[in-house]
Amino acid sequence: MCDSCTPSAEMIAAEETGGLSRRTLFAGVGLGLAIPAIGLIAGAPVASAASLKDGRWANPALGYFPRGGHFGASRPGGPHAGQDVTNSTGTGVYAAANGKVIRREWGGGIPGRSGNGLVISHGHDQYTYYGHLNAYHVALNAEVKSGQRIADMGATGNVTGPHLHFEVHSGGMGRITDPVAFMAKRGVDLGGGWPRIDPGSAGATVVAIQHLMRQHGHDLAVDGKYSSAAVAAVKRFQAAKGLEADGQVGPATWPKLVHTLREGSKGNHVKGLQAALNKRSAGLAVDGDFGPVMAKAVRGYQSTNRLVVDGEAGPITWQALLG
Repeated sequence: MCDSCTPSAEMIAAEETGGLSRRTLFAGVGLGLAIPAIGLIAGAPVASAASLKDGRWANPALGYFPRGGHFGASRPGGPHAGQDVTNSTGTGVYAAANGKVIRREWGGGIPGRSGNGLVISHGHDQYTYYGHLNAYHVALNAEVKSGQRIADMGATGNVTGPHLHFEVHSGGMGRITDPVAFMAKRGVDLGGGWPRIDPGSAGATVVAIQHLMRQHGHDLAVDGKYSSAAVAAVKRFQAAKGLEADGQVGPATWPKLVHTLREGSKGNHVKGLQAALNKRSAGLAVDGDFGPVMAKAVRGYQSTNRLVVDGEAGPITWQALLG
């Protein structure tokens, strides 16, 4: 767990209030400034928008939340600026979304941080920080994909043990927000768990869904786009399994969709697993054949992420890959 990792005086928690921090908002009200109350006017129409659970985000590390490692926890220098995820040194650390590595240095070049750190810019004034790393797997200025392995978990800097210190800056660098809530809104359970994928999503996780649906007899194009045709097929699948037919592929649907696979398995479900492994940097051919090379990749992923290393892709391995 971090002994420090506190925001500097100028870092004000944005908490996703439309780009305004709570301190700025309340100060403006106290001074009589004309600040629009976005979404706070009673009876005001709510603008429709695409779901944030769009498959663009991924869990950066597997592990558990240590006591006192949560966002805002008390530290000698101020509140804790991120969420700690504890596991052993060498556990894989992955990019939370597509982006560019803009800092690769001690503490990520952020005041109050220590240890080897990376900062990734995701565009639209959104950034993620990965702290206390044992080793880097990407270079400065590298373009990275969601779920790509970028580092190994470690215990560098001011810590009590190995873990990932994960921060989200939304609205600009320095405007920290609760990573657990931020990721949950985007369909990712930072504590581990199945992702939530809504209609309109795109990306590698949608490719895995399409392959899995084909294994269940649905003739879908594999294009990585969760289109209306794919949503309709998922709703039919959900209804047939006695689930709520809402089109969201989430914790209730995934266990019905995936298959336990091992060396010798063949089919579209294997292609789905290959797509999920490739999201985590496996570099496999998507050919539907669970051969020795794929078995080695499964065992490697399991070992790197401190799962049972048996080469079998059951629900726990699927959940870790897709999360």
